[in-house]
Amino acid sequence: MTIVALYARVSTKDKGQSTENQLPELRRFAQAYGYTVYKEYVEHESGGTGKRSEFQALFADAHLRRFDLVLFWSLDRFSREGALPTLQYLNQLQGWGVGYKSLTEQYLDSVGLFQEAIISILATLAKQERIRLSERTKAGMARRRAEGAQMGPPAKSATVIERIRELKQQGLSNYAVSKSVGVSASTVAKYAVKAVRATSDLNPL
Repeated sequence: MTIVALYARVSTKDKGQSTENQLPELRRFAQAYGYTVYKEYVEHESGGTGKRSEFQALFADAHLRRFDLVLFWSLDRFSREGALPTLQYLNQLQGWGVGYKSLTEQYLDSVGLFQEAIISILATLAKQERIRLSERTKAGMARRRAEGAQMGPPAKSATVIERIRELKQQGLSNYAVSKSVGVSASTVAKYAVKAVRATSDLNPL
């Protein structure tokens, strides 16, 4: 006996749509295949985030294996967060031993003939999303540099550097200096080495 969960969603922005357009068909499909419906998860929220109460309840129950299959109207009713999050959701379900099926998209079926192809396509789209995100991040950093913003960790003030050098000349360890000045021991070591090199340059043999 296959136990299924029905997931129906419409956004408040979806004019003229109702979950009652989806649920009767989902119920009929489950009945036709002899599935037992564990629960209907019905939502009136945007699919652009995973922070949906019924969606989270669905995954909590899936994790406990309270059903074998999630049946939804279409992939965009299930999630509209993009390829990467959607792929992660589907993989998560399968990792728990729970299948999925889209009623209106016959190719989107965890046990269907095209399952591997669909997952491969979603994985490719997810990779492109990551690349675009990385490119946008790099472009944003470049723009901030061009505008004069300092990138990376803040530079140490000349006063702090001089204090590090003075304490090192007194014979204190890097750890002791770091505690006194309030910087890491590795930073102390870096500036101490620079101080030694500078002294060597000023006093050649």
